[in-house]
Amino acid sequence: MNKLSGIGKKERRQLSEVLRQTKGIISVSEATDILKTDRSNAAKMLARWTEKGWLSRLRRGLYVAVPLESRIADIPLEEPWIIAEYLYSPCYIGGWTAAEYWGLTEQIFMTIVVLTTTKPRDRTPKIKNIKYEIRTIPKRAMFGLKPVWKGEVKMLVSDPTRTLIDMLNDPALGGGIRPTVDVLGSYINSKYKDMKLMINYAKEMRNGAVFKRLGFLIEKMLPTEKEALFECQKAITKGNAKLDPNLPADRLITRWRLWIPKNWS
Repeated sequence: MNKLSGIGKKERRQLSEVLRQTKGIISVSEATDILKTDRSNAAKMLARWTEKGWLSRLRRGLYVAVPLESRIADIPLEEPWIIAEYLYSPCYIGGWTAAEYWGLTEQIFMTIVVLTTTKPRDRTPKIKNIKYEIRTIPKRAMFGLKPVWKGEVKMLVSDPTRTLIDMLNDPALGGGIRPTVDVLGSYINSKYKDMKLMINYAKEMRNGAVFKRLGFLIEKMLPTEKEALFECQKAITKGNAKLDPNLPADRLITRWRLWIPKNWS
């Protein structure tokens, strides 16, 4: 852990300029442009400010400012969503992380779910002890999103309906089908409930398995939603899907072309 130590007037002006022109996250490339110097010198300056405790290193070539009230540079991330926006934009926060944000689950997940149109090599990075789960989606799937502000950074999070559709598209994004069903139950009893919007989002996903899972669950949990059930049945595609691809399934519900675990019957 680096203790804060002094820097000269010139360096203080340079650091202030870098902080002023960035939004919490500082890269070597940005510092190079701001300081009007070469990349090697900018990297050395950032490393020196980190050594003196004014910056904290997130990973190679990426830094965050240390709050003035902090006595050490080894700080936790106050807004870990910002890292996702910086590294994976265009992206949005989704899955169980979005469900937590909208108050649709009481479960606490220690990993942040990020859906992005980029293709990062590391799909499960850990930055400053914060774990991320990264999923790549097509550009056409950037819908059903709401802007939120984290500090000075404007970000996107899936709205409650899109959050559920993502979980039905891939139950792993909800922590599995059982937590996903719990989120669906919370959604049904919340101000966010909008079955027409859910059907529209399901159509935009272009994945028949979404309708199979959604229809099956609505039939069990909300059988009075006849119009939604009709739309799900109408959208059923050929072939069979699994309620949860990560669980064994030994019973086929032919009405929904859906394999389910025996204990779900």
